[in-house]
Amino acid sequence: MGREFRRGEDGYEEARRATVWNARTPDRFPDLIVQAEGEADVVAAVRRAGAEGMRIGVRSGGHSWAGNHVRDGGLLLDVSRVDSLAVDAEAGTAVAGPGCRGDAALAQLAEHDLFFPAGHCPGVALGGYLLQGGFGWNGRVHGPACMSVEAIDVVTAAGELVRADERTHPDLFWAARGAGPGFFGAVVRFHLRLYPRPRHVANAVQLYPLEVLDEVFAWAQEVGPTVAREVELMVIVHHDLEGEPEIAVTAPALVDTPAEAVDALAFLDDCPVQDRAKAVVPEVEVTLRDLYAAVHHSYPDEHRYAVDNMWTHAPAAQLLPGLRRIAETLPEAPSHMLWMNWGPSPARPEMAYSVEDENYIALYGVWQDPADDAANVSWVADRMGEMEDLASGIQLADENLGQRPARFASDANMARLDAVRAQYDPDGLFHPWMGRL
Repeated sequence: MGREFRRGEDGYEEARRATVWNARTPDRFPDLIVQAEGEADVVAAVRRAGAEGMRIGVRSGGHSWAGNHVRDGGLLLDVSRVDSLAVDAEAGTAVAGPGCRGDAALAQLAEHDLFFPAGHCPGVALGGYLLQGGFGWNGRVHGPACMSVEAIDVVTAAGELVRADERTHPDLFWAARGAGPGFFGAVVRFHLRLYPRPRHVANAVQLYPLEVLDEVFAWAQEVGPTVAREVELMVIVHHDLEGEPEIAVTAPALVDTPAEAVDALAFLDDCPVQDRAKAVVPEVEVTLRDLYAAVHHSYPDEHRYAVDNMWTHAPAAQLLPGLRRIAETLPEAPSHMLWMNWGPSPARPEMAYSVEDENYIALYGVWQDPADDAANVSWVADRMGEMEDLASGIQLADENLGQRPARFASDANMARLDAVRAQYDPDGLFHPWMGRL
């Protein structure tokens, strides 16, 4: 059944901490940790938990800021070592284990000129990423990555390994695309639909002083709906190299030709306060590896994290007081705020994932000294709480449900999730979300 560690035994604490990338490991302690090496280990662990009355949390190897999988008591199933990736280039499909890293998958797919909308941060495994929706590279083109999941092989609460897709166990498949850390099964394989690899990757950056925050955000929201879907327009409030608050406008473009990138990024020249920019870096060719490195700079290893978020379509005039408050209270670097242009989104297929909006705002408190825990934890929850009347919901990648329960699925879909859970996990073997509305 793979290696196992009981609470109080040698190796337990190391194994527990290894299941949370966030250095702020939760003060929650499962009775047993199982490190699965393959499908048989996962089946055995689920059956054992059912027989012994242990509730299950599953970890695949992503960031999981909140550590939803780490609970008091029960069994923590670590599937990060179930990390294979088999590519069928001719069919344009792949089969991935839940522990397969998104950046590693993209590198392997590139050898076949194929692509998948993997996550923006290096090291994030596909398991939790796909279950919660999956906001990744060219996600505005391909939609949340869970839309590209065609089937899953999953161990149910009954200890049965089943294939779930649109024809077989369709309700379970529906739930797997969006239930996130509240999913009631242990996935051992994801069957993925792939896409042609974008042949040209470019980026452009503009840096602004905090004094023009109102003008920059108002402009970004105004132009957002017209921006090519291959472009990820983001506005980030962070600290510059001298420690001063700064606004960074960045716009990665994953296209096929340099000419397409130039056309797609031309809108950046229309920012009405560009003459007040601290720096303007025009369109330049980069690689996905470059983009991953830039993202990793904002989310470094061995740091403590507190995170929260919101979807919104509120006009800039209503958002600006909250955005200014966020900027004025921004903790030390590399803490930051992200505003992302996402919509308008096309119609989505039937799946549990059901809340998204025009714009996405997320706060990331990032620090190293445990003495700063309370200040950073309250910063993200308080600032998002102050703006929740302008939010249509949250997304589960950056959830903070244990601190601030929020809406992450439509009312109808939450009711259906409860019904499907009652069917497939009537005894509540798998832990649900830490909070919900």
